[in-house]
Amino acid sequence: MGWDEVGSTVCPVAKSLSVIGDRWTLLIMRELSLGVRRFDDIQAQLGASSYLLSTRLKRLEKDGVIERRLYNEKPQRYEYHATAKGRALDPILLMLRAWGMTYCGHTDDEPAVTLTYKATGEVVDENWKIPETEWPFSLDVLESVMGEAFTKEREEKRRLFRKSKKNEVN
Repeated sequence: MGWDEVGSTVCPVAKSLSVIGDRWTLLIMRELSLGVRRFDDIQAQLGASSYLLSTRLKRLEKDGVIERRLYNEKPQRYEYHATAKGRALDPILLMLRAWGMTYCGHTDDEPAVTLTYKATGEVVDENWKIPETEWPFSLDVLESVMGEAFTKEREEKRRLFRKSKKNEVN
């Protein structure tokens, strides 16, 4: 079975992967969950080419995972927002975070993003379980505070991206 036929199987895992099965898609969804909504801002954080990012965003929109919302009329500019279908990926993002904290070299240093369960103030670590009362789950029930190192990393990416855009114009 070729990649183009993955979505035509009866297997729900394969069908899911035909929609969200690449690293760019989940990173786009991470950015949306962090409140990053504009094309250039997403591109700055991911380092993806304009073509790749545009292709992924169009595919996610076509599949109903995200929607574009006009924020500027002239020139037309859009922000991207997760739909209900897209927000249903929130528990997957949380599980990937937990898996990464456990198996990908997480140290006792400050986490990239500190998550706190708003209802109780409990810190969400790699062992935290989504309460039964929170299904369907949304990251909206968590407060997030970006760590200093992750903030600096993201600011540097943004700075380098803007610098490269200026160099393209000159």
